[in-house]
Amino acid sequence: MYPGTWAREAPDDIATIMSGGPLDGLRQTYKELDDRSGQLARVFLAQGLTRGDHVAFVLENRPEVFEVYWAALRCGLYVTAVNSHLSPAEVAYIVSDCEARVLVVSAALSGMAEEIVADTPKVELRLAVGGPIPGHEDYEAALAAQQPGPLEDQPCGMDMLYSSGTTGRPKGIKRDLPERQVDEPGDPMLTGFGEAYAFGRDSVYYSPAPQYHSAPLRFGAMVHALGGTLVIADRFDAERALADIERHRITHSQWVPTMFVRMLKLPDEVRHRYDLSSLRVAVHAAAPCPVEVKRKMIEWWGPVLEEYYSSTESPGATRISSAEWLEHPGSVGQAKVGILRICGDDGAELPAGQIGTIYFERDIETFSYHGDPAKTAESRHPDHPLWATTGDIGYVDDDGWLYLTDRKSFMIISGGVNIYPQEIEDALALHPAVHDVGVIGVPDEEMGEQVKAVVVAAEGATPGPELERELLEFVRSRIAHYKCPRSVDFTDSLPRTPTGKLVKRRIVERYR
Repeated sequence: MYPGTWAREAPDDIATIMSGGPLDGLRQTYKELDDRSGQLARVFLAQGLTRGDHVAFVLENRPEVFEVYWAALRCGLYVTAVNSHLSPAEVAYIVSDCEARVLVVSAALSGMAEEIVADTPKVELRLAVGGPIPGHEDYEAALAAQQPGPLEDQPCGMDMLYSSGTTGRPKGIKRDLPERQVDEPGDPMLTGFGEAYAFGRDSVYYSPAPQYHSAPLRFGAMVHALGGTLVIADRFDAERALADIERHRITHSQWVPTMFVRMLKLPDEVRHRYDLSSLRVAVHAAAPCPVEVKRKMIEWWGPVLEEYYSSTESPGATRISSAEWLEHPGSVGQAKVGILRICGDDGAELPAGQIGTIYFERDIETFSYHGDPAKTAESRHPDHPLWATTGDIGYVDDDGWLYLTDRKSFMIISGGVNIYPQEIEDALALHPAVHDVGVIGVPDEEMGEQVKAVVVAAEGATPGPELERELLEFVRSRIAHYKCPRSVDFTDSLPRTPTGKLVKRRIVERYR
């Protein structure tokens, strides 16, 4: 299924609603989405693109994101969504690396769009959305020159998204194109997440994260494929998110833990002002959720929280419901796609309870890193080429419930002991004086490394020695003393991706 299915059966049903920003209240029907994505697909074909070629877009949250997505998917192309918050050099790298022949850019990013022209010579056609950009053709004029509606042949395309680059330069995550038409069954999102979370025609899905990220993009597309309504927020705002749930009678939503923290820190009278009774499923993923945070969210929203653990690479997936999580607090679930394997540094599989690298065993090659066979090889088990990892570490209990620890590259080794920053960050996250926190290892002559917390103080809190002592005592009351920070530094902001992932390498660089 794809939007054309619903354009035929219910053309006036609403596919997309915008919330917030200059497009607030804009609605797009399934007929409009189908017509416009069909016109854009014809633009791509008229440019000479053929199956397996690439298009890219750099857009803020707006309906054209899914017009580009579905245009590419209905004519057998790869589509790359580029983080609109990147620097011009970073954008140019991704556009060139993915070998995009067509680039769609928002007029709000015109400065960046002009700057990267010289550094993206493989781009043959540049389209400007929402206003003019010198050297770019008008998106609306390009669509108007083409006929709407389905194409005679619609081979299914695929996204090729880039890793967030939290530990290095992003790499394109490539999968083989499916051998089917876009409207034929076989989409793993529909048979996996769609069925598990009961998405359907009556779903109203709220997406407050940037749409270039894999989860918002893929879940939004799944909603369109199943005929539901996608509500896109221009950005996340804690109180507005609650208001949107009430206003649009949201049934399904997706979040990251930092959003939960921001909503939990709202005053009680604000948190309880809005009617959230329409919520059936609140999915969260992307980063480990502190136990205290998740428990408070379940107490507030009820047992609607559904967590999954996967990645843009999608080597496998786990899932856990609210009821299961209350029995296994801190777990991210049991494997639903692939077989979990926890392995030591020597590649040997570890028994339950021991921490190691998380692999998923599958019966197929799941992904590769575009143009980087060495990095692809690093993601595979040395003895089992169908076991893949993204570098996360954790352990399983005797019943196969997975618990995440951290990424291997973030681990701190102090006095020969492994310390995982995530546990310390979780302990500090809900302290009322902490707005944001990152924990790193810094050089120590005696211990090799010592633990340092880098904190953004909450509004009204005063950074300084007194608050540092308070935070250190707070952590020591919750976790083993050998894991606790030796010091706290205060800063105005921490580098996070717009999807909530801490870019820890940039913090480490400050101290190196």
